[in-house]
Amino acid sequence: MKTTAAVLRQMECPRPYAQSRPMAIEELELPAPAPDEVLVEVKGAGLCHSDLSVINGSRPRPMPMVLGHEASGIVREVGAQVRGFKADDHVIFTFIPGCGTCRFCQTGRPSLCEPGMLANTAGTLMNGARRFTGRGSQPYFHHCGVSGYSQYTLVMPGSLVKVDRHLPFEHATLFGCAVMTGAGAVMNTARVQPGQSVAVFGLGGVGLSAVLGARACGAWPLIAVDLLKHKLDLALELGATHTVNAGECDPVAAIKDLTRGGVEVAIESVGSAVVLAQAYHATQRGGTTIAIGLPDPKAQFSVPAVTLSAEEKTVRGSYQGSCVPGRDIPRFIELFRAGRLPVDRLLSRVITLEQINEGFDALAQGDVARQVIRF
Repeated sequence: MKTTAAVLRQMECPRPYAQSRPMAIEELELPAPAPDEVLVEVKGAGLCHSDLSVINGSRPRPMPMVLGHEASGIVREVGAQVRGFKADDHVIFTFIPGCGTCRFCQTGRPSLCEPGMLANTAGTLMNGARRFTGRGSQPYFHHCGVSGYSQYTLVMPGSLVKVDRHLPFEHATLFGCAVMTGAGAVMNTARVQPGQSVAVFGLGGVGLSAVLGARACGAWPLIAVDLLKHKLDLALELGATHTVNAGECDPVAAIKDLTRGGVEVAIESVGSAVVLAQAYHATQRGGTTIAIGLPDPKAQFSVPAVTLSAEEKTVRGSYQGSCVPGRDIPRFIELFRAGRLPVDRLLSRVITLEQINEGFDALAQGDVARQVIRF
């Protein structure tokens, strides 16, 4: 079958992307699903910094690639060996395909799935396949086992979570990355308790999701840190009790002043080693720093080694919010429905696939929290 997709052929195109057009709209071919695959019609796909980091070259991937890892859609066909999904199911994609059998999947840590990681790095599905083809039968690479910037995509069942069909796709999409990563880091990795002090560094879609998660957990004070006033204002609307503009003051000093010595939990969602160090220094003795952002692979993070023991400080990584997607996505959706996790407030605008390059300009400039392509 034919599908229209946004394809990245070359990384590191200059900005503005509206002029350099790194994402090309192409008509590709998809075969019928193999016995272990699922054909999904994509209905919504988010623009995230993880996609932008491939476009700008900070996270190199094989080319050409159909990007997009945060998405939702409707199952249209399943392979003969697939269990648990059927045609017309509404689904949310997860960007780490879980095999279900490796040591991490079996111990409740599917975000560290080894076969899933290897497939994502190689740009294939977990069965090793590349299903998109273009002119001359050229194979295209998959992004995170999802490739959501395509009207139709083929995925493995471990990349899907079935959800209620009444959830609007533009909202459902956000649960696949922003909410899992941000709220998950607060609830699963940090396990924030009512009354704990929390600071969130970086207020993109993921950081704002962390603010939502911390508010739902009863954090106080809840301090939002960014360089842009409109994002700080939105964080206040979403439940932050204080804001710090890191472009106008030293955020570490400001946080220590607000909290009489530092927060109990600091969450870094920028993907910057410098900001991660700031988050660490903004925690009190015995505090915990959670790293969500994905910095350049060459970046190094350095802290005074003595503080780890003498001050009992902790640094933890959080990937995909330390989530078990089949357990946590439905849980987050119920919190959304109860009004405790207003995920819809993260949606800055809905765009078309043809507006994708302009959308990535807006994301790179910090103009938006989350944009969703509506197919």
